[in-house]
Amino acid sequence: MTNRVLEIESLHKQFGEVEVLKGVDLDMESGDVVSIIGSSGSGKTTLLRCVNLLEDFQQGSIRIDGQEIGYTPMPERRRRKEAEIARQRAMTGMVFQQFNLFPHMSALGNVTLGLTKVKKLPKAEAVAVAERWLEKVGMIERRNHYPGQLSGGQQQRVAIARAIAMNPKIMLFDEVTSALDPELVNEVLNVIKSLAAEGMTMLLVTHEMKFAYEVSRRVVFMNQGRIEEQGAPADVFRNPRSTRLAEFLKNAKF
Repeated sequence: MTNRVLEIESLHKQFGEVEVLKGVDLDMESGDVVSIIGSSGSGKTTLLRCVNLLEDFQQGSIRIDGQEIGYTPMPERRRRKEAEIARQRAMTGMVFQQFNLFPHMSALGNVTLGLTKVKKLPKAEAVAVAERWLEKVGMIERRNHYPGQLSGGQQQRVAIARAIAMNPKIMLFDEVTSALDPELVNEVLNVIKSLAAEGMTMLLVTHEMKFAYEVSRRVVFMNQGRIEEQGAPADVFRNPRSTRLAEFLKNAKF
């Protein structure tokens, strides 16, 4: 029996008159690592933000661990109350392009904050959980450093630890290396690779084609708000069926 963690059905999202997602269907099972690739404006980030309930969506459904999120099921579709949405949002962990760390808090303070405020863990337990994840991402020795004392790559690793410490059902990564200097990219990608190897369920938007090829169980190519092609990395990258995907990958190195 499969353990379906994420089920997206016929997802439509509009900004005013502009339809950004035009009926997206996507399933993920426990332990899946799925990378979404595509050009700017294809709907990749919007899709992640809908899964994380940072964006409303007009039609379709998203289920995480069997639970319909954001809205009540049809036929009486209505937006859930904010407290319920906050609880459902905690089922996902999201890491953004920008690190979004609190500058006045240490690395340890940034990771423990959600554990004490949202999860209501006692301080000592929160610190133990935070330190475990800071060690996992190679940041335990800098746990008392403030964001201003850390490189971009180090800040992003703290942001990853902060998201994972909350024990989400699925991790979402949105172009997490795009704000980093090239020499710092690999330290963040290596953390994500190690998490993938340990069986974490992850949905990634990335422009790092070699990384997507190496880490993903499945690669999804989005074009103009739709999933145009998806499959195993070797199939998608080496035997693209659509002209648009072949064109997109023309200069990619993987």
